[in-house]
Amino acid sequence: MNTKKYQVVGIGNAIVDVLSRAEDTFLDHMGIEKGIMQLVERDRAEVLYGAMEGRVQAPGGSVANTMAGIGNLGLPTAFIGRVHDDALGRFYADAMAKDGTDFVNPPVPGGELPTSRSMIFVSPDGERSMNTYLGISAELGPDDVHEDVTRQAEIVFLEGYLFDKDKGKDAFLRAARTCRAAGGKAGIAISDPFCVERHREDFLRLIANEMDFVIGNEAEIRSLFQNDDLETDLAAVAAVCPLVVCTRSGDGVSIVRDGVRTDIPVDKVVPVDATGAGDQFAAGFLYGLATGADMASAGRMGCVCAAEVISHMGPRPEANMQALFRTAGLI
Repeated sequence: MNTKKYQVVGIGNAIVDVLSRAEDTFLDHMGIEKGIMQLVERDRAEVLYGAMEGRVQAPGGSVANTMAGIGNLGLPTAFIGRVHDDALGRFYADAMAKDGTDFVNPPVPGGELPTSRSMIFVSPDGERSMNTYLGISAELGPDDVHEDVTRQAEIVFLEGYLFDKDKGKDAFLRAARTCRAAGGKAGIAISDPFCVERHREDFLRLIANEMDFVIGNEAEIRSLFQNDDLETDLAAVAAVCPLVVCTRSGDGVSIVRDGVRTDIPVDKVVPVDATGAGDQFAAGFLYGLATGADMASAGRMGCVCAAEVISHMGPRPEANMQALFRTAGLI
């Protein structure tokens, strides 16, 4: 019987997503590289924000999106992030609470950096080009991790994007260790192969010594050991971590748990907006993990969530995901 306050607690960047449709010619004109996430400075962020037409604003950030997806599925969730006490920060905190996820750290007043935001341009083919100004969220550190939250979590889920700063690493360790000491499990979304490139040794040490599971796409999993072969890299990660989940876009999902491999096929679809596909896959998978589903069912849950979110604009689910799970025979 569950005795914890939260089934999943996420820790990561608290970013306001600002989305707009854009033709490839616009991306070329603005010097935006298609299909990737680029970090931008404050001045560049203001220029891009001003150039967006018909923009839609929503609370975002990779793991925050995952928490919203799990909340949609009915599990109690919380998110550890950092926003400034400005208009965007207050919007973010209120929107997270409205979506059913406890935003445990109040907006920070004073002379801090502004709230983070990501300008996301969605091409006609559904590809998204993200231009992110990190602002205050990149300053998250161990003091933002409250043990009364992490000790009350069955699962803590960490966002790899935060790994670039020592204070982010320290926040991860505090969250993971306090959760695990209280009987919970800790895992990480690798998030970005370039971040792995910068911090490979620390990443591998964290996964091998502090994590119960790791989730990443093919490029992210391959970046950990660089064997130039997915099967070899997947086996190498599985040798140091009890549970490894690798999403391979249209080629399906591969899961290795305690040496047992499960492969889940997916139906290829053309996305309306690919933003949040990986985040919502993680939401479905973690729902399955938290509720005791077998790995095949948990993987399918992730695929259902990913398929839903790419069917519309925005990184968070719009449908009743439990209803979709029932239709798919998963619950």
